[in-house]
Amino acid sequence: MSSTHLSLHYHIVFSTKDRHPWIEADWRDDLHGYLGGCVKTLGGVPEEIGGVADHVHVLLGLRATHCLADVIREIKKVSSRWVHEQRSVPDFSWQEGYGAFTVSRSNIAGVRRYIATQEEHHQRQPFESEYLALLKKHEIEFDKRFLW
Repeated sequence: MSSTHLSLHYHIVFSTKDRHPWIEADWRDDLHGYLGGCVKTLGGVPEEIGGVADHVHVLLGLRATHCLADVIREIKKVSSRWVHEQRSVPDFSWQEGYGAFTVSRSNIAGVRRYIATQEEHHQRQPFESEYLALLKKHEIEFDKRFLW
């Protein structure tokens, strides 16, 4: 082939340090918007961003030249700085790890809906069981000792 064609979409999930509920409702949308801006600055495409007080979900598209770990590290770094400077939450930080799940083009709409309805979703299911369900759905092996 003389050119490259790809569709790389990822559903990323990461939580606040110790899943502390630092992300307050009155500035949550601003944080989500900032995260989207971070993705754009890095050359990615923010598809949907949502979450609740203790974690975020980011659906994004990346280029073949992106390194997923580098993108996530940069997003977490600059957004943490933003929370410190703009929201004056000095103890705020993200948990070190994250979950990353590939999403086929045919499932983008469903994942968008899922992310957009996080507030309602977490009235029924806590983050821990949601995350475990994602790991099991995607058949990702894990050791419970190192999840939280």
